[in-house]
Amino acid sequence: MYLKIASLPRKFKILIMLMADLVLIPLALWSAIALRLGTIAVPLDNIRWIFLILPLFTVPIFIRLGLYRAVIRYFDEKILFTIILGMTLSVALLTTVIVMTQTMGIPRSSIVIYWVICVMYITLSRYLARGIIRQMERQSHGRKQKVAIYGAGRAGLQTALAMFSSTEYVPVLFFDDSPELHGTSIAGIRVYNPAKAIEMMEANDCYQLLLAIPSAGILKRQTIIKQFEQKNIQLKIIPGLNAIVDGKIRIETIREVGVEDLLGRDAVPADETLIESSVTDKVVMVTGAGGSIGSELCRQILIRKPKILIILEQSEYSLYSIDREFKSNPMNAEIIPVLCDVLRTDEVKSIINKYQVDSIYHAAAYKHVPLVESNIVSGITNNVFGTLSVLKAIQDTSVKKFILISTDKAVRPTNVMGATKRIAEMLVQCYANKSQGTIYSMVRFGNVLGSSGSVIPLFKEQIKAGGPITVTHPDITRYFMTIPEAAELVLQAGAMATGGELFVLDMGEPVKIVELAKNMIRLSGFTVRDQDNLDGDIEIKFVGLRPGEKLYEELLIANISSRTEHPRIMKATEESLETTELIGLIEQMKMCCDQSNDVRAKELIQKMVINYNEAKH
Repeated sequence: MYLKIASLPRKFKILIMLMADLVLIPLALWSAIALRLGTIAVPLDNIRWIFLILPLFTVPIFIRLGLYRAVIRYFDEKILFTIILGMTLSVALLTTVIVMTQTMGIPRSSIVIYWVICVMYITLSRYLARGIIRQMERQSHGRKQKVAIYGAGRAGLQTALAMFSSTEYVPVLFFDDSPELHGTSIAGIRVYNPAKAIEMMEANDCYQLLLAIPSAGILKRQTIIKQFEQKNIQLKIIPGLNAIVDGKIRIETIREVGVEDLLGRDAVPADETLIESSVTDKVVMVTGAGGSIGSELCRQILIRKPKILIILEQSEYSLYSIDREFKSNPMNAEIIPVLCDVLRTDEVKSIINKYQVDSIYHAAAYKHVPLVESNIVSGITNNVFGTLSVLKAIQDTSVKKFILISTDKAVRPTNVMGATKRIAEMLVQCYANKSQGTIYSMVRFGNVLGSSGSVIPLFKEQIKAGGPITVTHPDITRYFMTIPEAAELVLQAGAMATGGELFVLDMGEPVKIVELAKNMIRLSGFTVRDQDNLDGDIEIKFVGLRPGEKLYEELLIANISSRTEHPRIMKATEESLETTELIGLIEQMKMCCDQSNDVRAKELIQKMVINYNEAKH
């Protein structure tokens, strides 16, 4: 019986309670008159119509006051107040009707008795319903996973409600930083001081913790995560406020705490007016639009309402995926998907002229270090000559801004990928120096969390497979930034560009990859297997540096930079070859690529990139 009731949709449960009230309200009036007269044989001849209309104005009052929106499982004093208020209004209307119609046969004192009995009937019906539901929950708890919720506010309550209705989770504990909530119960769940979290979770055999604090800043969430990361507790999180639809939290939106929650940082508000001046009502093109950075750039550009967004991509599948995503969420902009290789200069120029492109964000590039290291000609062709092709296509067009997306691997590069990106930067500098109208600029930053080919998706796969996690070197470090933050800063920097600048994004503090691996293991609810813990779940193996890989990444070559109006964007001054010399070497490199001469191409790289120092492992 309980399981059948539980399986009903919420709207049917509401309907059941409403039908019950339609019966209980007339019954309460009959009971009141019977008690007053001292007989169950209540004369109905003159007052039968009162019993028929009474629910018709009492139930709408309850509906208006929100009685039927309340979840019976959590019947409390607020609901009792709603019932009392609703009955008071109902009795007032009943008295008015009796007086106006001069109805006889209803003793005046029975009206007061009716109020008391009706409050009792409706209240007791809710208690009975709550008892049935809780009995059902006790029967099903053995099949559910116990979860503690950090955050006893609105989001925490909504989460608990969603969990009670699910077949997967059951909330057993609340933790909250507010001292006034400690010792109280919310939704029938006790609220405790977070300082007792580990103790209480172990006592309740609960090893999952859900962070339900969507309004908290990243630093706050990171503090909480670090409190539990050394314990065998799996952390989950609800989405941010902007991801909660209609104020309701759904079980399917709950996700595991990711490394981005640990490494991310609170955003610095962008200068929207400045960004919109380069994007809003403009024709914008993004090359490499299907990649991690390119696709996020497109998303954030669309938020700023461009006139037209041209998404240019050479991969058919990537273009199809990003185009489908955008068309499933219509924006106030025309989106033009273009399947095109940036090396096709004439075609790129034709597209620019056809749509009168205002700004170009050039994100098309090969970025995987070992792959480019073993495919030198392909890497040079795409990263160097692809950039040069777009630069040539821009000439004598309407393009007002060209922004190159670069990388920290261009700084004193030890690999071909980084060297090709540095050459691309120098090409942009050359075009900026001789430009008569178009603004050319570059934005350089480090790794982004979760991008394709990065260590984070790899570590996730390895953890899912039971390990081991492979790390190249115990001392290797990297800078990390979330993809949305990087994309927004690129747009901000691009909006600030006046010509020839190399913007460098503040990446925060570098992260040791081995510590990143350990954190990801712990966040997944596992322990690290090492010499200190031979019974741990997942081992970390060191496999040696890959071809071209550096131990430490850098953001500046000459360490000469200046601040901008944005605290996380710097301007760098980097030396470059003379234009004539650079162009001459580029022509020689083109011949090498046409001949697939890797050896000679590397020699030319060394001449062009003064700081290039091939890694020897």
